[in-house]
Amino acid sequence: MMNSRIDDEELATAYNRALELEKAGDADGAAKAYAEVLALDPADHGGVAVRLAALGRGETPSRAPDAYVETLFDQQAGAFEAILVDQLGYGVPGLIGERLEALGLGPFERMLDLGCGTGLAAEAMRDRVTTIIGIDLSENMIDVAEAKDVYDGLYAGEVEEFLADNEETRFDLIIAADVLPYLGALEPLFGGAVANLESGGLFVFSSETLSAEDFAGAPFKVAPHQRFAHAEDYVRAQLAAAGFELVEMSQINVRMQDDAPTPGHLVVSRLV
Repeated sequence: MMNSRIDDEELATAYNRALELEKAGDADGAAKAYAEVLALDPADHGGVAVRLAALGRGETPSRAPDAYVETLFDQQAGAFEAILVDQLGYGVPGLIGERLEALGLGPFERMLDLGCGTGLAAEAMRDRVTTIIGIDLSENMIDVAEAKDVYDGLYAGEVEEFLADNEETRFDLIIAADVLPYLGALEPLFGGAVANLESGGLFVFSSETLSAEDFAGAPFKVAPHQRFAHAEDYVRAQLAAAGFELVEMSQINVRMQDDAPTPGHLVVSRLV
């Protein structure tokens, strides 16, 4: 919530009040309080849009606000792996490496790691890829990844914008581990992947999901923990529409949350 035009103390007070109402189960009161937070901070560093959607008191946004994602991961960068890997049991990058090896796919010349974070996917794939480029919205995450010396290039920026603007390099592997939980509509991401892949290149990603009853016919939804979940049929349809063939879609536990598994998918697709 860093903005010279925002009264940080006033914003923190308003946000904490809304959060307390949410935790107390007063969804209507929380929604009203969150509206006051948005009035103070239109860029939405606190992720009010996704919180309101999770409460069922606001429209589902097409993606999480950039300011929210950047702030969230800038704050978590130092303890990111201790929290996500050690405490929440997150192991998607390792699963990607295992599945590609089991399917006999690779080695690869050029890999693009979308939402690279601290470099977990690059560490998992380093011995099977000649050149690895990483992109992440959080500069603090980029700093941690850079210190590992597993990337050949690192960029700070939003992944969909990077995919739309890149005209220099094409890749034979694009990985998006734990990116979809911050995106709702998948058309920009999938279309951008197509534009950045060589013919026959692989697009590999993870997603979180819910039961059909929870989706109630919606293609995607903000789940209770403010992360986007995607219906399997929607993911399949958008892959086909973009020009990908599905190599494999595996059911996985993405991570633990409140001592319960988070169901999701690990998807391996190929650009036709």
